[in-house]
Amino acid sequence: MRYSALQILKQGLTGNKGWKPVWREPEPKPAYDIIIIGGGGHGLATAYYLAREFGMTNIAVLEKGWIGSGNVGRNTTIIRSNYMLPGNQPFYEQSLKLWEGLEQDFNYNAMISQRSILNLFHSDPQRDAFVRRANAMILSGADAELATADDLRRELPFLDFDNARFPIKGGLFQRRGGTVRHDAVAWGFARGADMRGVDIIQNCEVTGFEINNGVCSGVKTTRGPIRASKIAVCVAGSSGRVMAQAGMRLPIETHVLQAFVTEGLKPVLPGVITFGAGHFYVSQSDKGGLVFGGDIDGYNSYAQRGNLPVVEDVAEGGMAIMPMIGRARLLRSWGGVMDMSMDGSPFIDKTDIDGLYFNGGWCYGGFKATPASGFCYAHLLAHDRPHPNATEFRLDRFKRGHIIDEKGVGAQPNLH
Repeated sequence: MRYSALQILKQGLTGNKGWKPVWREPEPKPAYDIIIIGGGGHGLATAYYLAREFGMTNIAVLEKGWIGSGNVGRNTTIIRSNYMLPGNQPFYEQSLKLWEGLEQDFNYNAMISQRSILNLFHSDPQRDAFVRRANAMILSGADAELATADDLRRELPFLDFDNARFPIKGGLFQRRGGTVRHDAVAWGFARGADMRGVDIIQNCEVTGFEINNGVCSGVKTTRGPIRASKIAVCVAGSSGRVMAQAGMRLPIETHVLQAFVTEGLKPVLPGVITFGAGHFYVSQSDKGGLVFGGDIDGYNSYAQRGNLPVVEDVAEGGMAIMPMIGRARLLRSWGGVMDMSMDGSPFIDKTDIDGLYFNGGWCYGGFKATPASGFCYAHLLAHDRPHPNATEFRLDRFKRGHIIDEKGVGAQPNLH
């Protein structure tokens, strides 16, 4: 069933009795061509593009919980491509371009809203750094626009421009950035993959790998063993635990990243705003709530919840640039399990075990990367070579000294 205004009218006139389930609930088959471990945004996008772009449909997506229960439904919904380094910028620009046509592509309303993203700067050196970033973005084909303090006063008069510690001196706009409805992305990719014959199997946890003589030929699950020619791991914050079952140790640490939403308010924020002198980012949802977040909790954890010190730190960041936020009541918070790599950049690569592939280490960039991650991972699985925009995301880059340290903070995942 394709969704359309005509379909809505037809169903409304017939008592809404003709709607079909968004995807099937199949039993796992004994064997597939490809098994994707992880039914989050990246895993579902990989399955979707394998089927759509490369014609591979004998695929299973294995999810230990339910679709949308992981980080794809636990984030602050921001999309952008305002990166600077050559290893990152083409990839994230590809992702933003895929976002721009995604709803028409998979025939699902993901509520993509390109309302802009603004990175504030508060000092002359920070301004110079943002000028370099803007030039790098423009050279690679992305859009970038520098704004003075006077420009921002006219557009965003509610900001605290004269804060004694953090005066706002200007900002870097990416007008094509914005927000997307996070769980709708998972549902849209799941529906699109299912329509093309992919089996999406929920409540199916992988408990081990079948590895003999350096070749991975299948997985052990809570619903029995399943064979496949290729196994693609894509499990975000659970990467270390899953890959340990294959005897691998990754350059990744798992941390909790909290996010928050206030009560519903009248429209006040035109786009996404980030604090340049701390770690705070905020947008306003279509339901009116202010959605915001900040730093990861400074300890390793697999729990999808956080602690109060980060709540205080994030609230302080919001008050520093936008004092009016102090009048809003916090409605709820949640935590996502982040796979933090040692340089803050991801991996999309084959492992040393034949037939076993890995996608992870997304740190803060996982949601915005969803379409390009799925596309590039699908390309790797289909052709056994990296996509041109993902050639730097290799597992051995630390051994080779080819790190992609976008923020220049080295091996300190708590600082990314």
